[in-house]
Amino acid sequence: MTIIASNFKTNHTRKSTALFIEKLNNYLLQNSIKNEVFVFPTSTSLDKFNTISNLQIGVQNAYATSSGSFTGEIGTFQLNEFEIKTILIGHSERRHILSETQSQIAKKYEFYKSLGYKIIYCIGEPLEVKKQGLEKTLEYIYEQFDGIDTNYENLILAYEPVWAIGTGVTATNDDIKNVHTAIKKKINKPLLYGGSVKVENVKEICEIENVDGALIGTASWVIEDFIQIIENTKDL
Repeated sequence: MTIIASNFKTNHTRKSTALFIEKLNNYLLQNSIKNEVFVFPTSTSLDKFNTISNLQIGVQNAYATSSGSFTGEIGTFQLNEFEIKTILIGHSERRHILSETQSQIAKKYEFYKSLGYKIIYCIGEPLEVKKQGLEKTLEYIYEQFDGIDTNYENLILAYEPVWAIGTGVTATNDDIKNVHTAIKKKINKPLLYGGSVKVENVKEICEIENVDGALIGTASWVIEDFIQIIENTKDL
């Protein structure tokens, strides 16, 4: 069964998110879609949505706390209000733009693991590492597992080469296959691919050996496109 996830990043409003999720839920229901589907809205758009069991709403980021004095952050006290039990951790934009360190990421991971959250954990390399070849790429990726319990039962991995996110540059099928196969040999967890996944290429990507689905940014923000992405992968 293919896992398809949409990361809204800093896009959509509370109103447009509600509409998106309603349309998505209706589509999944009416077409008896069995894919596991995730949507990660902005934290200002979280709510109690009426969804079928295979459509899960997650949070893009939260602090390793219930509540407290952490200006600009949210914790489980806020997430519990909306029954959110899924979180994205380690996304490259948080690592590279917002300077989250591996130790901060590991602390967050440990906190949400202890509460039984479903964690989509992101890994990936920048272009200068990719240019050094597969061995260096895997070395870099494996360092992103420092302090991370990869045996955690509620873990989904997402491989997102940093150089392919929002750039329109997609890794070749061989790039994806080589990295996914190597990671899978080491860590046997569902492994998504992310990085310029689109309506046109999602089926081909999800058919690659050891690719269990896709984590999608830009191409998933228009509901009709996201539905088409699910439609294209529903029988894989």
